[in-house]
Amino acid sequence: MEHIGNDINRNHHTQAMRRTLRREVPSTVGLLVDEEDFAAMAGYRTFTFDDHTVYLQLVAELLTALASQGLHTTVALFDPEEFEEFCTSTGLDPDTPETRARFTAEVAARGACVPYAGQPLDTLVPTLINQAVRQATWDCATLLLADLGNCADCGKDIGREAFERASYLVVGLLQGAGPGLHHLVCSVTADDEQLLAVLHVEVSQDGLPELLDDDGAQFVTVLAAGLALNSPGGVVLRTTRNDEPDRVYGWRLDHGRLAALTEAEVFNAYCTDAETGEPVAPESGVDYCAGYPIVNDPGGGPGH
Repeated sequence: MEHIGNDINRNHHTQAMRRTLRREVPSTVGLLVDEEDFAAMAGYRTFTFDDHTVYLQLVAELLTALASQGLHTTVALFDPEEFEEFCTSTGLDPDTPETRARFTAEVAARGACVPYAGQPLDTLVPTLINQAVRQATWDCATLLLADLGNCADCGKDIGREAFERASYLVVGLLQGAGPGLHHLVCSVTADDEQLLAVLHVEVSQDGLPELLDDDGAQFVTVLAAGLALNSPGGVVLRTTRNDEPDRVYGWRLDHGRLAALTEAEVFNAYCTDAETGEPVAPESGVDYCAGYPIVNDPGGGPGH
């Protein structure tokens, strides 16, 4: 009887350790966010879902169940076109759950995913799409810089030089803006792609924070692509401080540099509908200001 009791205790201990270990293994759920993507996957025999609404309900229940077990779960955007490319490049059979799971893990490894924290799907999905767009923008800008190669005159890596210049420029913009909450938008047209990056930075009286997170790196990469390619584009910076009107500043990309916009140009840019070209009423409590000289502007031109 004592042996039986010891065996039972060992089994309980083993099961407890397994549960503990399971809580330390993250889970990733690939999500088909719209009807078109769902329909594309419904053509596979092993994809057994036939109703997108029911599918979303089941995904929500799965996420809730995983969270109730104390598991860390992330949600990745499942793109059928990227899935086909993945299967072609790896030689894997697309019509298996194992291949779909492997693709989901690959997507999550690239960073295009959102942690699940109990939020409803109608909140999670827009965040996930935005994250995927940001990741695609970053990937595109990175490839553009990598394809530039070395300068024929000085032999330096053009993309790396542009990234370093863009880093100095972003720091200079924030130093010039001073303390406050700053919202920066960089827009660049490159190789028929419209690249858009957004950065939120709070600058204290003690100085600038480190721009080492993904948002900072993405913003710098997009700006670097515009500088290196001498592309059309620009940067807008909006500063918010307590008990003061918001201030909006602007610069345009000009021969590999950031040239300050005038007050009128900033006003026109902010108060014109980008799609229709029609005037838009200015915001109340906002001052539209000319761009200021950038602190420690490293200078240079395209690729330098």
